[in-house]
Amino acid sequence: MENDAHIVVDNLTMAYGDFVLQRDLTFAVRRGEIFVIMGGSGCGKSTLLKHLIGLRRPARGTISFNGRDYWQAEERDRERITRTFGVLYQGGALWSSLTLAENVALPLEEYTELTAPRIRKLAALKLALVGLKGFEDYYPAQISGGMAKRAGLARAMALDPEILFFDEPSAGLDPISSRLLDDLLLQLRDSLGATIVVVTHELASIFAIADNAVFLDAAAKTMIALGNPKTLLAEATNPVVRNFLTRGGSMPPGGPTPPSGAGDGKHHKTI
Repeated sequence: MENDAHIVVDNLTMAYGDFVLQRDLTFAVRRGEIFVIMGGSGCGKSTLLKHLIGLRRPARGTISFNGRDYWQAEERDRERITRTFGVLYQGGALWSSLTLAENVALPLEEYTELTAPRIRKLAALKLALVGLKGFEDYYPAQISGGMAKRAGLARAMALDPEILFFDEPSAGLDPISSRLLDDLLLQLRDSLGATIVVVTHELASIFAIADNAVFLDAAAKTMIALGNPKTLLAEATNPVVRNFLTRGGSMPPGGPTPPSGAGDGKHHKTI
């Protein structure tokens, strides 16, 4: 495992009762990288995300943050770890009866003792960071789908999390809005230094943002590739991985690129 690993998943098995969804998942997410969970429909991508954010307990194996086993920690310590997370769900999950500023303010009101004026200023700042300055008093029904995703991201960032988790952030967006959201994730990673974990099947996003990725396979019920997606495309011998990364004739800009150093697919494997 990397010395700078922020998240370590070791020998993880995910199951619903006796039904095993995925087994033997082992990978590390390095601090400050964008890590993508990819694979076909029904392979367990969103379920893995639920395990990572503490909504489901592993059937076997461990998930550690900064070297601490999440499920072996006391409940109070688990709550502290969870407070370092920010989560953006597929639909944005905004409260329709609240303005964008009020949506972003909710975590601040719940978990801090800041004054109302200070919370209002912080909510406006978070919205400005995602390009929504001036939209503080708009309601979710008054904005586009792409803007709603950005507002959800602003709320996920409200408590200055160390780790941001996104579940299919580009789902339902047109290609231009999807690319703008990808650019925003890259900017946030670079400016805030946050670790970002993204569940997605969108090839354009995968090639645009991923520093590293894990590929889950529904048939094998385990991970069958780990590494930078461009490197996997160039070097993968497993036909399932290659077909996924080339479906529809999609290719990253400039075609597949071999690894060229740290953070560019240096650590990879295909099975």
